[in-house]
Amino acid sequence: MKLDVRAYNRQAWDRQVASGNEWTRPVTPEVIARARAGDWSVVLTAVKPVPASWFPPLAGKDVLGLACGGGQQCPIFAAAGAHVTVLDNSPAQLGRDREVAEREGLAIRTVEGDMVDLSAFADRSFDLVFHPVSNVFSSAVRPMYREVSRVLRPGGILMSGFMNPDIYIFDRDAIDRRGILRVKYPLPYSDAEHLPQVQLRAMMDAGWPLEHSHSLEDQIGGQCDAGLVITALYEDRYASDSGDVPSRYMPCFYATRAVKPYTAFHISSPE
Repeated sequence: MKLDVRAYNRQAWDRQVASGNEWTRPVTPEVIARARAGDWSVVLTAVKPVPASWFPPLAGKDVLGLACGGGQQCPIFAAAGAHVTVLDNSPAQLGRDREVAEREGLAIRTVEGDMVDLSAFADRSFDLVFHPVSNVFSSAVRPMYREVSRVLRPGGILMSGFMNPDIYIFDRDAIDRRGILRVKYPLPYSDAEHLPQVQLRAMMDAGWPLEHSHSLEDQIGGQCDAGLVITALYEDRYASDSGDVPSRYMPCFYATRAVKPYTAFHISSPE
């Protein structure tokens, strides 16, 4: 029987919350206090803060944290004055946002769901969609970007973080054991389809979420095809003391800022 990766990943992220994964640890009261005073920053990727210039003034803005549970970015947005909704596949991750909201007296709406299905939201519902690295846990990204474009208001902003697909060509066991890079897998890649069964079962027994690679054509081209205009991009990698071998040689993440135009447009083919 084919594995339901989305259902498995819901349970896996709930387990990550229980085990204290770094992306499930809620922000502290001190971070919220600074955000209320206008001093805040967030990440879309691993290390680099999102440039402050990417954000509009957040007070009164409708913000969707897309696949963004964990009690980290969305409570900061709420403390900065935004009206915040967070959608996530993991009930426990959403519980982290509710935990911070209750602790700090913040209003945060939480919605459990698939990042590809935003049917819970009406057209033109949001001024900003914040989507940190998480679409590795979805088998498709183009439908998600179309949905994001639908729920954004004209002039609205999408900030998206995603993996460099090239990291998925490497044999993870070889990296872990000997600190080298050995090419093994073709792209596009999926843990569920490409890992040897013994390795896949070990990952699942350990409660690790399963990932999919997505091409830059789908990540960047998918945003463009959904009618969004990319206005900025940066690269990131894991911290130098993380032990991540690919980060020694190349960026492991990209972050993009895209805007929904006030007027729809298309690119004409050359004569």
